[in-house]
Amino acid sequence: MNLNESFLTALDSLMANKLRAALTMLGVIIGVAAVIALLSLGNGVNESITGEISSIGTNLISVMPDRENSGGYPPLSTADVEALSDPLRAPAISQVAASVQGGQEVIYSGASVNTTVLGVTANYFEVNNMTEFQSGDGLNQNDLDTSARVVVLGAGAASDLFPEEYPISKSIKINGVSYEVIGVLEESGSAMGNTDDNIYLPLSTAQKRLYPDRTRSGERAVSGINVQAASEELAEAAQEQITEVLRDQHDIIYAADDDFTILSQAELLDVFDTITATMTAFLGSIAGISLVVGGIGIMNIMLVSVTERTREIGIRKAIGALKRDILAQFLIESVVLSLVGGLLGISLGWLISSVAGNMLGVPTVMDGGTVLLSSGFAAAIGLIFGIYPAWRAAGLQPIEALRYE
Repeated sequence: MNLNESFLTALDSLMANKLRAALTMLGVIIGVAAVIALLSLGNGVNESITGEISSIGTNLISVMPDRENSGGYPPLSTADVEALSDPLRAPAISQVAASVQGGQEVIYSGASVNTTVLGVTANYFEVNNMTEFQSGDGLNQNDLDTSARVVVLGAGAASDLFPEEYPISKSIKINGVSYEVIGVLEESGSAMGNTDDNIYLPLSTAQKRLYPDRTRSGERAVSGINVQAASEELAEAAQEQITEVLRDQHDIIYAADDDFTILSQAELLDVFDTITATMTAFLGSIAGISLVVGGIGIMNIMLVSVTERTREIGIRKAIGALKRDILAQFLIESVVLSLVGGLLGISLGWLISSVAGNMLGVPTVMDGGTVLLSSGFAAAIGLIFGIYPAWRAAGLQPIEALRYE
């Protein structure tokens, strides 16, 4: 018997027990659907996060304080910002922005919200790729020079404080002091922390009125410094120059005494890639367990089928069927069950991931590799768990099979 005949015979056998075949495939369908759905959502989350990080720019470098090495004092200052902005000391750096921040109660006409209020430099929005405004404009250097009482609202903060009003030129109160709204940012929808609820005012204003902390040397403190390298290729050189300049500023000799931490967007991207890839693989492995359970179900049904068709096997062997013919038939039946279940599972998994992605606001990415992996794994499950029943059927002696009742 050739392979085509074995395949047709296997299909006839499966079609003779449609309900049983469908119930047997159910385990494989659910397993493949779970794998597809979880991998698609995991890939979507990974692509979304890496896309957001990349959109900010892989040449962006963040400098954060390490208070364990600073004796409890804020280690970063406006003097550090000026030093890093010096092209003679750090030629690989194109722009330097700084910020201070904290939680504040913000009031407007009876409405009150507790949110993060940041004091920032005039170029903060440009450095962090926040250049789109719903209305109004950002801060300028004159606002910082005069310590102006003006603010820029995130889209969420504007919606909370001014649900039915145009916010530009209106006044809000922060810590009892009035500030004029001069701009509203476009909604970011970022998965990397919600910046839409933030409120921004000039760094000098924030340092004088809200966050008067000073460093050990008496300089006005900043919470963080964002540095933009001149290009992606110069990002590594920029990090080295930042380290050198800050150690010189803080009189630090050894790396173990650094009172600052440097993290580039490229490093952050690598970290998130590793985390999301690990989580996706873990979730896929958990879902793969249900495929193994489905394979056990296929083996169970195939053993039952061998028992039911013992006389048929005996007759076929008596009229000349070879051992390999019987083995091929039962293996094909097992693989067909798992492969058809896998194809149906792929369709169901795509549907589940699409619905779940829309509900959670997460994109779904179902690539060809995921589909091939699931299909191949489903076929392999059918082959592996079909070997024993097929071998058992092929090993039956014709005389004993014919005498079986």
